[in-house]
Amino acid sequence: MSWDTLFLLANYWAIAGWIVLAFAPRGPRLLSLVMYAGVFLLCLTYVVLIVGFLSGAIDPGGPGTDGNLTSLAGVMKLFDTPGGTTMGWIHYLAFDLFTGMWIARDADQKGFSRVVQFPFLFLTLMAGPVGLFLWLIVRERRARAHAKAAK
Repeated sequence: MSWDTLFLLANYWAIAGWIVLAFAPRGPRLLSLVMYAGVFLLCLTYVVLIVGFLSGAIDPGGPGTDGNLTSLAGVMKLFDTPGGTTMGWIHYLAFDLFTGMWIARDADQKGFSRVVQFPFLFLTLMAGPVGLFLWLIVRERRARAHAKAAK
């Protein structure tokens, strides 16, 4: 399988998880489906790639890395290859989808409507830390308001 094909498959797989998360009726089975068919498989793919790269079993499609991922130069060398970039992208896809799941579950528990949740989910899909950052601000304000009302 080419790096382009793996990149596209991972993208389509993650987008399918996001569509289910954003638009399908949420329940325990659906969230488990997104977690294990979505996040788990993306994580598994990442694990196979990083172990393969570091052990030399998988060719990243270029000069690769000397195994030093603790330096900026080492990471740049890996990301300068099709395989390294694909692996890095799958890393983002897995963590962003996991973060989106957490936001959706947290928002459901706190009584936020799906319409209110959607912008946070979209921002998390497009720029993960931005969506999470804004959600953390909004959820904290809701939690404080509920605590104040309970007194």
